[in-house]
Formats: sequence, structure tokens, C-alpha cells
Amino acid sequence: MKNTRWVLASLLLLACNNVAVAQTKKPSSAVLVVQSAIPAAQEPTDKGAATLDAQREKHALQVFLKLGQTIIVSTADVMPADKYGFAPTDGDFKGVRTFGQQVKHLAAANHILAAAALGEETPAGAGDEIGPETVRTKAEILDYLKESFEHLARATEAIGDKNATVKSSPISPLKGTETTRIALTVEAMIHAFDHYGQMVEYLRMNGVVPPASRP
Repeated sequence: MKNTRWVLASLLLLACNNVAVAQTKKPSSAVLVVQSAIPAAQEPTDKGAATLDAQREKHALQVFLKLGQTIIVSTADVMPADKYGFAPTDGDFKGVRTFGQQVKHLAAANHILAAAALGEETPAGAGDEIGPETVRTKAEILDYLKESFEHLARATEAIGDKNATVKSSPISPLKGTETTRIALTVEAMIHAFDHYGQMVEYLRMNGVVPPASRP
């Protein structure tokens, strides 16, 4: 993880309070599905209270997480199975991960950061953000990806739970008292969308239109 990602995460965190309502005039179907699947956050009774509230932040992150899961899983699913081993080899792309490795790396990071947020040990097989060696086929990688978002959902649900333990993660720039569930969840999503951009590039190179770009 680069420290610059934490700067982005901090900026995103400031905006999270508005994620649930700051939609475009014509929101996508994915956004509408996500919004309808999550109950609205309860309005604070004290109108003069501080805007940063754990429950409101949790609700905003749940919306963002569901939207990210929908976009990223559908993008991984649309790539043909025989292209999961594809990786560009020319120029600056030489030596980069294959499409399948990109997805596994994204999922492994989700698992590692979610475990830290929940006070759990790093999941076996996550390795150095590589993912389990036994996860190889498209179907196996998709299952691993979906499980990682479920893990992140549990971490997000724990926001505001003072009894849950939060510890730093070796893959995160957050240390000591800087580590919070909100920060770790946001960091995971920043990282996930970073690799989503690379996944989209790989799809385009193979003549596949990403689901989010389709009519």
C-alpha cells in the first residue's frame, strides 16, 4: 500500500457522510439496488450535533461497499475464464499480474484489512496480498472475491461497536491510534477501486465492455 492511498482515503472519508444522498440526477440501477437494500440511517434527534457520527458513517460506508461489490464482482465475472491468465506484456505493462491475479490480490487485501478491523488474525492463505495458492479457476477466484466483500461487510457492521478490537495491519500505513474500523474499511475500498481500474483496462484489451459502461 502506498501512503498516497491513505491521503485519498482521508478525502473519501470526509465525503462518506454524503455518499447515500449525493447521487446523480439519473442514478444507475446498481446504485438504486444498493440504496433499497440498506435501511436508511436514523436521523439524529439533536440537529446541532456534530456531523461525524459512527452510525451515519457506517450507513454511508455500507452503501459504498455494496456499490463497489456490485461493480467489481460483475467486472470479474464478465471476463471469460480462458482470459483469467491474460496479462499485457508490452512496454510498461511487462511483468504485471494476470487478470486472475489482480482479482485474487484485491480479495486478499479485503480479507486482511477486514480481519484487522475485526481484531482477527490474518486469514490463512492471504499471504502477502497474493491469495491462496489453491484458488486458481475463475469460479474459485470469484467465490474468494465475494467472500472478501462479505468479510468487509462484517467489518463495516462493527463500526461503532466499542467492544470490538481494532489493530493495525502490516499492509496499511495506519499505525497505533490512527487505526479505526472506518479508516480500514475506506482503505480497503480505495485499494479495491484502484485494481478495478486495472481490471477494466484488461477487459478493454480483450474487447470486453465493462458492465458499468454498458447501456
